[in-house]
Amino acid sequence: MTEIQFTLFDKRAIAPKYAHASDAGADLSCIEDIYLEPGQRMLVRTGIGIALPDGFVGLVHPRSGLAVKHGISLVNTPGTIDAGYRGEIQICLINLDGKESVHLPAGTRIAQLVIQEFVTASFNFVESLSDSDRGMDGFGSTGLQGA
Repeated sequence: MTEIQFTLFDKRAIAPKYAHASDAGADLSCIEDIYLEPGQRMLVRTGIGIALPDGFVGLVHPRSGLAVKHGISLVNTPGTIDAGYRGEIQICLINLDGKESVHLPAGTRIAQLVIQEFVTASFNFVESLSDSDRGMDGFGSTGLQGA
């Protein structure tokens, strides 16, 4: 298990917490009441900051329950928290429901934080790329299953 240091920027902040021991994402909560009209987006404070070790990244994902029940997602998903960032984690929420407004009281779990190790790449220019089974086939190139 990797230890991640965190701090509170606001006394209302709730520490990141895993709901279950086997979960990949730790819940992040808002510190203020949130009101989102249909189609509205908002930058939401969590009141916490983290110190990631070099070679790690924090990826912020939407919560499936908010998506299914209320149409709430993240504008930039996943959000990326680099190891050098020491500021407050803020979440850019959006209400994708076309008709219903949403109220999320302070303390609502609004996103999940997944901590991952990563590899830094060295990008080297070449005149052409090697062949592969897929080649240059892109979006939708394999079609629907059974279609």
